[in-house]
Amino acid sequence: MTTDVTQSLPEEYYQLLLELQELDFVLVELTLYLDTHPDDTAAINQFNDFSYKRRVLKQEMEEKYGPLQQFGNSYSNSPWEWSKGPWPWQI
Repeated sequence: MTTDVTQSLPEEYYQLLLELQELDFVLVELTLYLDTHPDDTAAINQFNDFSYKRRVLKQEMEEKYGPLQQFGNSYSNSPWEWSKGPWPWQI
């Protein structure tokens, strides 16, 4: 069973998704920086801090709205939650 495309998601979902995207952006930028500055301890600590924040936020989102990723990156309850949606193109 999939989510009805016309069914709107709560505003909180979009806010959490935006926060997750912001954290992803920071992590990508820090990864690129650390590729050229591997000994920058402050940047490594910052990367680890944002990585932890992302894991916590991802867990919160998945507990409320179901899995965000597949291929072993997210757990599923029973029944299989991946088919529930929303799919990326439905948001």
